[in-house]
Formats: sequence, structure tokens, C-alpha cells
Amino acid sequence: MKIPCPEFGEPLTPAHPSEEARRLLALRRSSSADRMTGPEPDAQTLEAMLTIAARVPDHRRVFPFRFIVFEGDARLRAGDILAARFGAMTPDATAEKIEVERNRFARAPVVVAVVARIDKAHRTPEWEQMLTNGAVCLNLLLAASAYGFAANWLTEWCAYDDGVMQGLGLKPDEKISGFVYIGKAAELPRERLRPVTADIVSRF
Repeated sequence: MKIPCPEFGEPLTPAHPSEEARRLLALRRSSSADRMTGPEPDAQTLEAMLTIAARVPDHRRVFPFRFIVFEGDARLRAGDILAARFGAMTPDATAEKIEVERNRFARAPVVVAVVARIDKAHRTPEWEQMLTNGAVCLNLLLAASAYGFAANWLTEWCAYDDGVMQGLGLKPDEKISGFVYIGKAAELPRERLRPVTADIVSRF
């Protein structure tokens, strides 16, 4: 179910105490993209996830991000771009390795590219605009979990290759902040090491 969006300028509750939300934040865990299966979120659910993902701190409302959604056959069309680029960069690549690249986006039912469109002329520092992009990726992970889906935020080589970015329709001044894979977990993820709070907190 999509949560209704408030109207512009509408007064909002400053906090939302929730045991369920605290549990989600405390236990959120990425699932391996290699171990995802269907079903995928329906169109309404995915739209709700993206709406939540976009609700992030954004100094001076630059909106320095956009989304590209890969689902269905589009994942394989994108995979053709990755395979061709990988083959061109790696002439001695085996057919098996090229097929891995062709199926990279097919590992999950849905892949969302979070694209950073940084406005370098804006008075909001570029670093703050990039931080907003990171918040978008994390919000999408949280939204997926809240709607009952596994998710993983990845970059991998294809996020940094100019040929891939051009093939996916990015403009010269845009970058990939992350590919967020969304589906159902084929197996339970295991807890990973976390920092000890006492080791990373100091008081001034």
C-alpha cells in the first residue's frame, strides 16, 4: 500500500515513534544479488518504494538524482551492453565470462540504477549532493525491506565504465551512485561483522 504524500507546505509530525521501524533499522541486512528470485514488486509497490527513496535530506532542494528501472527483458537488453563492453575491454575473455556479464542484471527481478546528476554550478557543494545520492540508495534498501523484499546496493565495474554509462543513456556529467537489486531472498542472509559503538564514538 502506498502511503499518501503530504501536500507542499502541509505541517508534518516531527517524529514517528515506532517499535517496528526501530527493529527494521536495527536488523536491516542486504541480501546477495546472486541469491535472489521472484516475484518482483508490482508497479504500484515499486512506485511507492521509489517515492520513499526520493524522500531524503537535500540541501536547497537540488534533486541531484534520478532513477532508471530495469525489469523484464530490459535487464537482458542492458546485459547485452555490458557483455559487448566487457568483451571489447577483455579480448581474451571466455564465452562463459561474457555470459556472466550478459546476465548481471538478471540476477534479480528488478534493478534500479540511482543516477547522480550533480549540479556543479549550484551553490550547494557537490559533496552534499553526493551524500544525498547515498541517502537515496539507503532509503531504497529500507523501503524494499519494509515492503517485504530483499535488496542489495552494488556498483561493480559497470558503474564506472564510460561505455556502459553511455549505453544506458547517462549524460556525460552523470554518474551511477548504485545499482539496487530487488527481489525475494532465495536463502537467508547471515549477520556480518558490525563496528563496536565504543570504538567509533567520541565526545567533544
